[in-house]
Amino acid sequence: QVQLVESGGGLVQPGGSLRLSCAASGITFNIYTMGWYRQAPGKQRELVASISSLSDTNFADSVKGRFTISRDNGKRSVYLQMNSLKPEDTANYSCSATLRGTTSWGQGTQVTVSS
Repeated sequence: QVQLVESGGGLVQPGGSLRLSCAASGITFNIYTMGWYRQAPGKQRELVASISSLSDTNFADSVKGRFTISRDNGKRSVYLQMNSLKPEDTANYSCSATLRGTTSWGQGTQVTVSS
């Protein structure tokens, strides 16, 4: 059974930084594509960033140059470093694990960017 547990969310001022972490269990972590999605109130969930089993990365246009994604297969974890945060980055951020077209998500962690 896939379990994804996120941490690291919180309240940050515009221009600030946060680092989200996701610990995975119940999967052969190193073969999965891992990702981060976010959903703001009243909006659809969107893919923020992903990292393949070969560490190829992909980012939403809205976060390119500000966010980075990384993974540590030994720790079965994926990270999202978020810099230069904007109020529009406010959302619930959830971790994902994808293999052969099947995706699982964690419960998420709230990120609020506000002064």
